[in-house]
Amino acid sequence: MSGDSYHYGDSVNMYGGTNNTGMVKNAAPTAMDPELRSAIEGLTAQLQELRAQVPPLGAQTIDESLPVLAPDAVVQPQARARALMAVAGVAATAGALGVPIVEAVNTILQLLGAQ
Repeated sequence: MSGDSYHYGDSVNMYGGTNNTGMVKNAAPTAMDPELRSAIEGLTAQLQELRAQVPPLGAQTIDESLPVLAPDAVVQPQARARALMAVAGVAATAGALGVPIVEAVNTILQLLGAQ
Protein backbone atom coordinates (compact mmCIF):
# COMPACT_ATOMS: atom_id res chain seq x y z
CA MET A 1 0.00 0.00 0.00
CA SER A 2 2.91 2.31 -0.48
CA GLY A 3 1.86 5.70 -1.81
CA ASP A 4 -1.70 5.51 -0.52
CA SER A 5 -2.78 8.48 1.52
CA TYR A 6 -5.94 9.17 3.43
CA HIS A 7 -7.17 12.57 4.44
CA TYR A 8 -10.06 13.46 6.70
CA GLY A 9 -11.29 17.02 7.26
CA ASP A 10 -10.42 20.26 5.58
CA SER A 11 -7.45 20.65 3.29
CA VAL A 12 -6.20 24.03 2.13
CA ASN A 13 -3.43 24.62 -0.36
CA MET A 14 -2.38 28.18 -1.14
CA TYR A 15 0.06 29.03 -3.87
CA GLY A 16 1.03 32.68 -3.94
CA GLY A 17 -1.48 35.49 -3.67
CA THR A 18 -1.74 38.41 -1.33
CA ASN A 19 -3.99 39.27 1.60
CA ASN A 20 -5.02 35.66 2.08
CA THR A 21 -6.99 35.72 5.31
CA GLY A 22 -8.51 32.31 5.72
CA MET A 23 -11.24 29.94 4.70
CA VAL A 24 -14.94 30.58 4.34
CA LYS A 25 -17.07 27.73 5.60
CA ASN A 26 -20.69 27.70 4.61
CA ALA A 27 -21.92 24.87 6.78
CA ALA A 28 -25.52 25.02 7.91
CA PRO A 29 -25.96 25.01 11.68
CA THR A 30 -27.46 21.85 13.11
CA ALA A 31 -30.82 21.95 14.83
CA MET A 32 -30.65 22.17 18.60
CA ASP A 33 -32.17 19.40 20.68
CA PRO A 34 -35.64 20.56 21.89
CA GLU A 35 -34.83 19.69 25.52
CA LEU A 36 -31.60 21.72 25.35
CA ARG A 37 -33.39 24.64 23.67
CA SER A 38 -36.05 24.65 26.39
CA ALA A 39 -33.41 24.54 29.15
CA ILE A 40 -31.47 27.43 27.61
CA GLU A 41 -34.61 29.52 27.16
CA GLY A 42 -35.51 28.92 30.81
CA LEU A 43 -32.00 29.86 31.90
CA THR A 44 -31.99 33.10 29.92
CA ALA A 45 -35.31 34.11 31.51
CA GLN A 46 -33.85 33.41 34.97
CA LEU A 47 -30.71 35.38 34.13
CA GLN A 48 -32.72 38.40 33.04
CA GLU A 49 -34.46 38.39 36.44
CA LEU A 50 -31.18 37.90 38.32
CA ARG A 51 -29.50 40.72 36.40
CA ALA A 52 -31.45 43.35 38.33
CA GLN A 53 -30.39 41.81 41.65
CA VAL A 54 -26.62 41.67 41.21
CA PRO A 55 -23.88 44.33 41.32
CA PRO A 56 -22.88 46.07 38.05
CA LEU A 57 -19.96 43.70 37.36
CA GLY A 58 -22.27 40.68 37.65
CA ALA A 59 -24.84 42.38 35.42
CA GLN A 60 -22.12 43.06 32.84
CA THR A 61 -21.08 39.39 32.89
CA ILE A 62 -24.69 38.37 32.31
CA ASP A 63 -25.04 40.92 29.48
CA GLU A 64 -21.90 39.59 27.79
CA SER A 65 -23.01 35.98 28.17
CA LEU A 66 -26.62 36.21 27.00
CA PRO A 67 -25.83 36.57 23.25
CA VAL A 68 -23.57 33.49 23.42
CA LEU A 69 -26.22 31.52 25.30
CA ALA A 70 -29.07 32.37 22.93
CA PRO A 71 -30.49 29.15 21.47
CA ASP A 72 -30.03 30.39 17.89
CA ALA A 73 -26.49 31.71 18.43
CA VAL A 74 -23.94 30.10 16.14
CA VAL A 75 -21.02 29.69 18.53
CA GLN A 76 -18.39 27.13 19.32
CA PRO A 77 -19.39 24.70 22.09
CA GLN A 78 -16.42 25.90 24.16
CA ALA A 79 -17.67 29.50 24.00
CA ARG A 80 -21.12 28.43 25.19
CA ALA A 81 -19.59 26.39 28.02
CA ARG A 82 -17.44 29.38 29.10
CA ALA A 83 -20.51 31.63 29.12
CA LEU A 84 -22.40 29.06 31.20
CA MET A 85 -19.55 28.90 33.71
CA ALA A 86 -19.42 32.70 33.89
CA VAL A 87 -23.11 33.07 34.69
CA ALA A 88 -22.90 30.19 37.17
CA GLY A 89 -20.18 32.15 38.96
CA VAL A 90 -22.38 35.24 39.12
CA ALA A 91 -25.33 33.15 40.32
CA ALA A 92 -23.22 31.50 43.00
CA THR A 93 -22.44 34.90 44.51
CA ALA A 94 -26.16 35.79 44.62
CA GLY A 95 -26.95 33.33 47.40
CA ALA A 96 -30.39 31.70 47.40
CA LEU A 97 -31.44 33.69 44.31
CA GLY A 98 -28.72 32.00 42.29
CA VAL A 99 -29.29 28.37 43.33
CA PRO A 100 -31.85 27.59 40.58
CA ILE A 101 -29.55 29.18 38.00
CA VAL A 102 -26.57 27.09 39.07
CA GLU A 103 -28.78 23.99 38.85
CA ALA A 104 -29.99 25.03 35.38
CA VAL A 105 -26.40 25.58 34.22
CA ASN A 106 -25.41 22.13 35.48
CA THR A 107 -28.36 20.59 33.60
CA ILE A 108 -27.39 22.37 30.38
CA LEU A 109 -23.75 21.36 30.74
CA GLN A 110 -24.88 17.74 31.12
CA LEU A 111 -27.06 18.03 28.02
CA LEU A 112 -24.09 19.44 26.13
CA GLY A 113 -21.90 16.61 27.36
CA ALA A 114 -19.53 19.07 28.99
CA GLN A 115 -19.91 17.70 32.50
